[in-house]
Amino acid sequence: MVKPERLAPVATTERPEKAEPKILIVIPAFNEEANISEVIGGVFRSVQDVDILVINDGSTDSTAFCAQQAGATVVSHPFNMGYGVACQTGFKYAVRHGYDYLVQLDGDGQHEPSSIPDMIAAVQDSGVDVVLGSRWLAIEQYHGPLLRKFGKFFFGFLASTITRHQVTDPTTGFQALSRPVFKFFSSNIYPIDYPDADVIIMLDRAGFSVKEVPVIMYRNETGQSMHAGLLRPIYYGIKMMMSILMTLLRDDSDMLRRKAPHAVPPWAREVT
Repeated sequence: MVKPERLAPVATTERPEKAEPKILIVIPAFNEEANISEVIGGVFRSVQDVDILVINDGSTDSTAFCAQQAGATVVSHPFNMGYGVACQTGFKYAVRHGYDYLVQLDGDGQHEPSSIPDMIAAVQDSGVDVVLGSRWLAIEQYHGPLLRKFGKFFFGFLASTITRHQVTDPTTGFQALSRPVFKFFSSNIYPIDYPDADVIIMLDRAGFSVKEVPVIMYRNETGQSMHAGLLRPIYYGIKMMMSILMTLLRDDSDMLRRKAPHAVPPWAREVT
């Protein structure tokens, strides 16, 4: 019986195709039944091959139902835990499910979804860890409340002075993050009340690179701002100053250890 000849493997120069990066859109939402469906629809119209996660932060209306009907995955808090906690739930979810990039935007319709592709492209550039969407760099000037403009100028000046990089919009909630950053944010180092200028300073001290890009934002005419009223802006200013001070006093070596992009740490394995 003649044995069949064993063929030598054919050499090839073809390389396996690189997997497309996994991108998650995180939308914190509290009582946004009037806006959330349109926000999700705008994201789907603006960018392809992304997953959308809505963090329903204890809403008492139909936010969760509307988000599910619009095609988003929904994670619900049992009660309102605040903006920072909602964002961190999204970060932990992204770590646990292996996403490479994360884009965060608000559920009130203030952030224009058509700006997302530019933000994703910017954060995928070599050497960029965080992209902040700035309303103040846009061609069409954003017309916001006078008090917010003052806060933007003051805390933007502080962040710019401390980091030695221009920061024009320190309160923006429109951001694109690389995986090492949202892993870093999944720890208890992340401020869960008002993550604004203090976070920008913390990122700089931890060695992350931050870049601003112009985005389109609209004034929120119907939603409830966490800075609304007379006393809240005063409280916000005092709390932000204290948080910035604590960030400056914190041991840099501790932040650098937390930054190390190794295996998922214990605090990032479970969704809150």
